[in-house]
Amino acid sequence: MIHHLLTPPFLLCAGIAYLLGSIPFGLLISHVGGAGDIRKIGSGNIGATNVLRTGRKGLAAATLLLDGLKGALAVLVVHLLLDGSIQTGMAVAAVCVVIGHCFPVWLGFRGGKGVATGLGALFALCWPVGIACCLVWLAVAKLSHISSAGALAAFAVAPFIMAPLSEQPVHSPLSIATLILTLIILLRHTSNIRRLLTGRESRINIDPPPQTKQEI
Repeated sequence: MIHHLLTPPFLLCAGIAYLLGSIPFGLLISHVGGAGDIRKIGSGNIGATNVLRTGRKGLAAATLLLDGLKGALAVLVVHLLLDGSIQTGMAVAAVCVVIGHCFPVWLGFRGGKGVATGLGALFALCWPVGIACCLVWLAVAKLSHISSAGALAAFAVAPFIMAPLSEQPVHSPLSIATLILTLIILLRHTSNIRRLLTGRESRINIDPPPQTKQEI
Protein backbone atom coordinates (compact mmCIF):
# COMPACT_ATOMS: atom_id res chain seq x y z
CA MET A 1 0.00 0.00 0.00
CA ILE A 2 2.78 2.47 0.97
CA HIS A 3 4.73 1.56 -2.18
CA HIS A 4 1.60 2.21 -4.24
CA LEU A 5 1.23 5.70 -2.73
CA LEU A 6 4.84 6.54 -3.60
CA THR A 7 4.28 6.18 -7.35
CA PRO A 8 4.61 9.37 -9.45
CA PRO A 9 0.84 9.88 -10.04
CA PHE A 10 0.05 9.80 -6.33
CA LEU A 11 3.03 11.98 -5.44
CA LEU A 12 1.88 14.47 -8.08
CA CYS A 13 -1.63 14.53 -6.61
CA ALA A 14 -0.26 14.92 -3.10
CA GLY A 15 1.98 17.81 -4.19
CA ILE A 16 -0.79 19.63 -6.05
CA ALA A 17 -3.18 19.17 -3.13
CA TYR A 18 -0.62 20.50 -0.67
CA LEU A 19 0.11 23.56 -2.81
CA LEU A 20 -3.60 24.30 -3.23
CA GLY A 21 -4.13 23.95 0.49
CA SER A 22 -1.23 26.27 1.27
CA ILE A 23 -2.83 29.26 -0.50
CA PRO A 24 -3.55 31.61 2.47
CA PHE A 25 -6.85 33.06 1.31
CA GLY A 26 -7.63 34.55 4.72
CA LEU A 27 -4.38 36.48 4.76
CA LEU A 28 -4.72 37.62 1.15
CA ILE A 29 -8.39 38.63 1.40
CA SER A 30 -7.86 40.53 4.65
CA HIS A 31 -4.96 42.43 3.13
CA VAL A 32 -6.80 43.29 -0.09
CA GLY A 33 -9.96 44.15 1.86
CA GLY A 34 -8.12 46.63 4.05
CA ALA A 35 -8.32 44.64 7.28
CA GLY A 36 -4.54 44.45 7.64
CA ASP A 37 -2.40 41.45 8.53
CA ILE A 38 -4.84 38.91 9.99
CA ARG A 39 -1.95 37.26 11.84
CA LYS A 40 -1.79 40.31 14.12
CA ILE A 41 -5.49 40.16 15.01
CA GLY A 42 -7.30 37.95 17.52
CA SER A 43 -5.84 34.46 17.59
CA GLY A 44 -3.40 35.20 14.76
CA ASN A 45 -5.00 32.43 12.73
CA ILE A 46 -5.49 32.85 8.97
CA GLY A 47 -8.89 31.15 8.89
CA ALA A 48 -12.39 32.57 8.45
CA THR A 49 -13.16 32.67 12.18
CA ASN A 50 -10.28 35.03 12.86
CA VAL A 51 -11.17 37.13 9.82
CA LEU A 52 -14.65 37.45 11.35
CA ARG A 53 -13.06 39.00 14.44
CA THR A 54 -12.15 42.03 12.31
CA GLY A 55 -15.87 42.75 12.04
CA ARG A 56 -15.76 42.28 8.27
CA LYS A 57 -18.31 39.53 7.75
CA GLY A 58 -18.01 39.76 3.97
CA LEU A 59 -14.29 39.07 4.12
CA ALA A 60 -14.89 36.19 6.52
CA ALA A 61 -17.52 34.68 4.22
CA ALA A 62 -15.18 34.97 1.23
CA THR A 63 -12.39 33.29 3.19
CA LEU A 64 -14.71 30.50 4.27
CA LEU A 65 -15.89 29.92 0.70
CA LEU A 66 -12.44 29.94 -0.89
CA ASP A 67 -10.88 27.75 1.80
CA GLY A 68 -13.70 25.26 1.28
CA LEU A 69 -13.39 25.40 -2.49
CA LYS A 70 -9.67 24.67 -2.45
CA GLY A 71 -10.36 21.59 -0.34
CA ALA A 72 -12.93 20.33 -2.82
CA LEU A 73 -10.83 21.24 -5.85
CA ALA A 74 -7.81 19.33 -4.59
CA VAL A 75 -9.90 16.17 -4.34
CA LEU A 76 -11.72 16.64 -7.64
CA VAL A 77 -8.52 17.24 -9.61
CA VAL A 78 -7.64 13.59 -8.97
CA HIS A 79 -10.27 12.61 -11.53
CA LEU A 80 -8.28 14.49 -14.15
CA LEU A 81 -4.89 13.08 -13.22
CA LEU A 82 -5.49 9.45 -12.27
CA ASP A 83 -6.94 6.72 -14.44
CA GLY A 84 -7.27 4.16 -11.67
CA SER A 85 -7.37 3.90 -7.89
CA ILE A 86 -9.52 7.03 -7.82
CA GLN A 87 -10.67 6.55 -4.24
CA THR A 88 -7.13 6.21 -2.97
CA GLY A 89 -6.03 9.29 -4.89
CA MET A 90 -8.98 11.29 -3.58
CA ALA A 91 -8.15 10.22 -0.04
CA VAL A 92 -4.51 11.26 -0.44
CA ALA A 93 -5.55 14.62 -1.88
CA ALA A 94 -8.05 15.25 0.94
CA VAL A 95 -5.41 14.73 3.60
CA CYS A 96 -2.69 16.67 1.80
CA VAL A 97 -4.83 19.73 1.07
CA VAL A 98 -5.67 20.06 4.77
CA ILE A 99 -2.01 19.59 5.71
CA GLY A 100 -1.17 22.33 3.21
CA HIS A 101 -3.68 24.68 4.82
CA CYS A 102 -2.47 23.93 8.34
CA PHE A 103 1.24 23.99 7.51
CA PRO A 104 1.82 26.23 4.45
CA VAL A 105 5.44 26.45 3.39
CA TRP A 106 4.99 30.12 2.43
CA LEU A 107 4.14 31.13 6.01
CA GLY A 108 6.79 29.16 7.84
CA PHE A 109 4.39 26.21 8.25
CA ARG A 110 2.09 28.31 10.45
CA GLY A 111 -1.35 28.18 8.89
CA GLY A 112 -4.98 27.68 9.80
CA LYS A 113 -6.80 24.92 11.60
CA GLY A 114 -8.18 23.18 8.52
CA VAL A 115 -11.91 23.28 9.24
CA ALA A 116 -13.30 24.91 6.08
CA THR A 117 -10.73 23.17 3.86
CA GLY A 118 -11.49 19.85 5.53
CA LEU A 119 -15.22 20.30 5.04
CA GLY A 120 -14.63 21.10 1.38
CA ALA A 121 -12.56 17.95 1.03
CA LEU A 122 -15.27 15.89 2.75
CA PHE A 123 -17.86 17.34 0.39
CA ALA A 124 -15.79 16.20 -2.61
CA LEU A 125 -15.15 12.76 -1.09
CA CYS A 126 -18.86 12.17 -0.44
CA TRP A 127 -21.27 15.07 -0.73
CA PRO A 128 -23.88 13.72 1.75
CA VAL A 129 -21.15 13.56 4.39
CA GLY A 130 -20.06 17.09 3.54
CA ILE A 131 -23.61 18.42 3.84
CA ALA A 132 -24.24 16.57 7.10
CA CYS A 133 -21.02 17.87 8.66
CA CYS A 134 -21.71 21.44 7.51
CA LEU A 135 -25.17 21.28 9.09
CA VAL A 136 -23.71 19.98 12.36
CA TRP A 137 -21.07 22.70 12.31
CA LEU A 138 -23.57 25.49 11.67
CA ALA A 139 -26.11 24.19 14.20
CA VAL A 140 -23.63 23.78 17.05
CA ALA A 141 -21.87 27.07 16.28
CA LYS A 142 -25.18 28.95 16.16
CA LEU A 143 -26.47 27.43 19.41
CA SER A 144 -23.22 27.85 21.32
CA HIS A 145 -21.80 30.91 19.55
CA ILE A 146 -18.49 29.05 19.68
CA SER A 147 -16.95 28.32 16.29
CA SER A 148 -14.53 25.67 17.57
CA ALA A 149 -17.38 23.73 19.19
CA GLY A 150 -19.15 23.51 15.84
CA ALA A 151 -15.99 22.43 14.05
CA LEU A 152 -15.13 19.76 16.61
CA ALA A 153 -18.69 18.41 16.57
CA ALA A 154 -18.73 18.22 12.77
CA PHE A 155 -15.48 16.29 12.52
CA ALA A 156 -16.35 14.07 15.47
CA VAL A 157 -19.40 12.93 13.50
CA ALA A 158 -17.63 12.53 10.15
CA PRO A 159 -15.82 9.18 10.70
CA PHE A 160 -19.05 7.53 11.86
CA ILE A 161 -21.15 8.57 8.87
CA MET A 162 -18.64 8.24 6.02
CA ALA A 163 -18.95 4.45 5.61
CA PRO A 164 -22.78 4.25 5.61
CA LEU A 165 -23.34 7.37 3.51
CA SER A 166 -20.62 6.54 0.98
CA GLU A 167 -21.73 2.88 0.91
CA GLN A 168 -18.10 1.85 1.32
CA PRO A 169 -16.54 -0.41 3.98
CA VAL A 170 -15.09 1.14 7.12
CA HIS A 171 -11.58 0.29 5.90
CA SER A 172 -12.05 2.05 2.55
CA PRO A 173 -9.69 4.90 1.57
CA LEU A 174 -12.53 7.38 2.06
CA SER A 175 -13.15 6.29 5.64
CA ILE A 176 -9.44 6.19 6.48
CA ALA A 177 -8.95 9.69 5.05
CA THR A 178 -11.93 10.97 7.04
CA LEU A 179 -10.47 9.57 10.25
CA ILE A 180 -7.09 11.18 9.50
CA LEU A 181 -8.79 14.52 8.80
CA THR A 182 -10.61 14.30 12.13
CA LEU A 183 -7.36 13.59 13.97
CA ILE A 184 -5.68 16.58 12.28
CA ILE A 185 -8.57 18.88 13.23
CA LEU A 186 -8.51 17.62 16.84
CA LEU A 187 -4.76 18.15 17.11
CA ARG A 188 -5.05 21.66 15.65
CA HIS A 189 -7.74 22.47 18.22
CA THR A 190 -6.02 21.22 21.37
CA SER A 191 -5.85 24.73 22.86
CA ASN A 192 -9.50 25.30 21.96
CA ILE A 193 -10.46 22.03 23.62
CA ARG A 194 -8.69 23.08 26.81
CA ARG A 195 -10.52 26.42 26.80
CA LEU A 196 -13.84 24.70 26.11
CA LEU A 197 -13.33 22.42 29.09
CA THR A 198 -12.58 25.38 31.35
CA GLY A 199 -15.31 27.63 29.92
CA ARG A 200 -12.84 30.17 28.56
CA GLU A 201 -13.33 29.69 24.82
CA SER A 202 -14.13 32.91 22.97
CA ARG A 203 -17.54 33.39 21.39
CA ILE A 204 -18.46 34.80 18.03
CA ASN A 205 -21.56 36.56 16.75
CA ILE A 206 -22.86 34.83 13.64
CA ASP A 207 -26.40 36.16 13.86
CA PRO A 208 -27.44 38.89 11.43
CA PRO A 209 -27.79 42.36 12.96
CA PRO A 210 -31.33 43.30 14.00
CA GLN A 211 -33.20 45.38 11.47
CA THR A 212 -34.37 48.77 12.64
CA LYS A 213 -37.61 50.25 11.52
CA GLN A 214 -37.24 53.32 9.39
CA GLU A 215 -39.46 56.26 9.95
CA ILE A 216 -41.72 57.15 7.08
